[in-house]
Amino acid sequence: MLPPRPTAVSQQITFLYAEDPAACRDFYGRVLGLPLVQDQGFAAIYATGGQRAFLGVVQARGPRQGREPRVEGGVVLTLVTPEVEAWHGWLTAAGVAVEAPPSANAATGITHFFFRDPAGYLLEIQRFDRPDWPAPG
Repeated sequence: MLPPRPTAVSQQITFLYAEDPAACRDFYGRVLGLPLVQDQGFAAIYATGGQRAFLGVVQARGPRQGREPRVEGGVVLTLVTPEVEAWHGWLTAAGVAVEAPPSANAATGITHFFFRDPAGYLLEIQRFDRPDWPAPG
């Protein structure tokens, strides 16, 4: 028999490792406008969802092994917003190379587009066009 489950997880941080963390700090702070909530020197932590979801940028211990994020150990960072088209226009105007304009996927009920950060991580801006996605709270 298992002991009682600990209390619910209340916050989440995703750490991304970069050979040039200064470029990534600039990208997430200045370009994307994410608020810096803590600078630990070796790690910069940005809020991505109020006070519940965070993104950390840390010095990598070595170079990226590949650019394909859809393999075991890979990462795709998805930022959810109702303003997908506005983000696409803004990022394009800011000089960020986006992979394609926003597109709707009827099978999954989303509208989205992809781009990369200075360390090569794949990022996605996405909107759920379906009623069963939980509203932010």
